Amino acid sequence: MRPLLKTCTLFLFFAAISFTSCKSDPEPNAEVDLVIETTNGKITGSVNDSVYAYKGIPYAKAERFMPPQDPVAWDDVRECTDFGPVARQVVPWYPDEMQSETDLFSLNIWTRGIKDGKKRPVMVWLHGGGFFVGASNDPMTYGEALAKKGDIVMVSVNHRLNILGFLDLSAYGDSYAQSANVGMLDIVKALEWTKNNIAKFGGDPSDVTIVGESGGGGKVGTLMCMPAAKGLFNKAIIQSGTLINSMTQEKSQKLAATVLEKLNLTPEDVKKLDTIPYHDLVKAGNEAVAEISGPRIPGSSGMFGFAPSVDGEVLLQQPFSPGFADISKNIPVMIGSTLNELMPVAYGNKTLTLEQAKDSLAKEYGDGTDEFVSLYEKAYPDYTPQDLLSIDKMFRPYTIRTADARAEETDAPVYAYLLAWKSPVEEASKGSFHGLDIPLAFNTVDLRADWTGNGEDAWELSDKMSSAWFNFVKKADPNVEGVLPEWEPYTEENGATMYFDTECRIVHNHDRALMNFIQPLD
Repeated sequence: MRPLLKTCTLFLFFAAISFTSCKSDPEPNAEVDLVIETTNGKITGSVNDSVYAYKGIPYAKAERFMPPQDPVAWDDVRECTDFGPVARQVVPWYPDEMQSETDLFSLNIWTRGIKDGKKRPVMVWLHGGGFFVGASNDPMTYGEALAKKGDIVMVSVNHRLNILGFLDLSAYGDSYAQSANVGMLDIVKALEWTKNNIAKFGGDPSDVTIVGESGGGGKVGTLMCMPAAKGLFNKAIIQSGTLINSMTQEKSQKLAATVLEKLNLTPEDVKKLDTIPYHDLVKAGNEAVAEISGPRIPGSSGMFGFAPSVDGEVLLQQPFSPGFADISKNIPVMIGSTLNELMPVAYGNKTLTLEQAKDSLAKEYGDGTDEFVSLYEKAYPDYTPQDLLSIDKMFRPYTIRTADARAEETDAPVYAYLLAWKSPVEEASKGSFHGLDIPLAFNTVDLRADWTGNGEDAWELSDKMSSAWFNFVKKADPNVEGVLPEWEPYTEENGATMYFDTECRIVHNHDRALMNFIQPLD
């Protein structure tokens, strides 16, 4: 398994039903023919622990910087038992042989049943890593556990990233009109494939929920502002994904022009980009991002690097600004974050005193330090000095702001959550850090025990969270009767938020004043 730091970095850079009433469906029949005929050809998969799995299914093909097209059909039965290649990216922990520019358009499916006539709700997972790193093959996002426990169909997707997915060449000819957003159009293509094929995997094509964490949550929000995605999903879950992360067309075109300059190409030479080696292209892209936006530092304007561009056609508006496009008004949303997210936490300093914490806070808040502490105490009466230095200051304010706007702009329900449970693993990033909700919601604690531990508390919380997730996927309502407190829809007035911890509870605007102090919510 990849080291913690590398995995956290992947999710950092945008960038990752009730269990008491699950039906006891028959075990998959070993004699059932695993071959399924998709719109592009026949495939076969595997079956393990009551779940059928099909991995690395091609859903598209594309030329560099061009919108995705249907994949080339095949005649023989294609074996889909391994994950497809990872999209080309600029991180050292994916071996070169895993990375691809042409064969990356693949998706994975886990399901309890095939050829059984059932219509199961479908959950499509969009990985984190901003818009420039990440993949669908992280073990903690394997769909087997959720598919088995919740009897839903799980889908995960690989798509183009970084400069290959989001280089805006629209100023250089009509053929490049959509180049700034082809990485998102890949996801739309995957959703179209899902709609056309998922019934053969026991899924309901009319009941699809898109889900993502960090950059994946940003992709969910982006899809909610894309006309091409309308009608391809009907529910959305956004986990730590609310930072404003798209570019204006002016900025995206300026970034592209700088890339050409770095490669010593004129506008008339734009077609030569098709033959530039990938690593040279990425090097020029990184240099251009640094020049236009500054270094990729968390919280800085350049942390996203390449990202979608608001062109008014493919992408109507900036997601989370503060709400979403009218085309998604009818979409129920579940949205949340973790207590500490990307903050460098102080939990390793066991002897930290309140006065020492205040001295540190004074460097940021000056005369307002006592007010900050007072507001923190009202929000979290059982706080420690370490907590004062470790509270998330980015995702939670934006989550409140987005939830406020969403509840105001639509009658579709909004459900908010905050994960406050702190990892017990001494070697982990301590606290309730960015991405910790993924293995808890996916019920994959055993596959990410270096984050969660493998103890009873982790599994009990995972039971509750995963049940809430697949209940929302099933019926747009995360309530788990008899297991979680009643979870009412969010409004700006009630601020209703499920507080996930060892003891889960509903809180109402408990930290609004604190978050407004940290970052004004208006």
